[in-house]
Amino acid sequence: MTEVSVAKEDKAATGELVVLKSVNKHFGALHVLQDIDLTIQRGEVVVVIGPSGSGKSTLCRTINRLETVDDGSITIDGKPLPAEGKELARLRADVGMVFQSFNLFAHKTVLENVTLGQVKVRKVDAKKAEEKARALLDRVGVGAQADKYPAQLSGGQQQRVAIARALAMDPKVMLFDEPTSALDPEMINEVLEVMKQLAEDGMTMIVVTHEMGFARSAANRVVFMADGRIVEEATPDQFFSNPRSDRAKDFLSKILHH
Repeated sequence: MTEVSVAKEDKAATGELVVLKSVNKHFGALHVLQDIDLTIQRGEVVVVIGPSGSGKSTLCRTINRLETVDDGSITIDGKPLPAEGKELARLRADVGMVFQSFNLFAHKTVLENVTLGQVKVRKVDAKKAEEKARALLDRVGVGAQADKYPAQLSGGQQQRVAIARALAMDPKVMLFDEPTSALDPEMINEVLEVMKQLAEDGMTMIVVTHEMGFARSAANRVVFMADGRIVEEATPDQFFSNPRSDRAKDFLSKILHH
């Protein structure tokens, strides 16, 4: 076992961070999340995969309350998700989210995008916020782009800025909802590399993705969803070499052999 994976296991041993119990969600007649039970340990990297329409993105969005749930409970660090107002803003700061589309403010520079939340929500001094933003932009490899506007950057650079922006809030957990699916193929790796580094640094991460290579190399656990349910959970080795359910076997045969 490598030192990295040992360190990650030590961190994961420090308790539950995100807990979903009997979570249900409907969109009209569609039952998109069905009795979801899922616990994410601190420092754990969980990759959620499954066919389109299986509820993966909705699951991700309920964890920072972009979607409300019909019943069941979600707690983060032992506290239930707040309903509205300042508490919700604080929760969203604790739960970093990186979307398919980069959701950067187009009229603000890259640097302003990464400092804004620190100053507004975390009440960080502007100078400190800027120092931190520059350090994070360097960390994700776009330090030289700090004074540009998002439209002047490639998709891969914009997504790395979005990751830096989420990290600037010192989140307890990072959610990634198909972070590479809107990117040109040659830009996917530069984003995945940043995510792998975060995983190695011990960040708790929930990642919805179609990138099976990332799932194999960076995940502690793979969660396979279909039809709004968690069908299977396993280590990447177990899941990719010996899936237990027919749904997972079928899914893997389609994506791994085409």
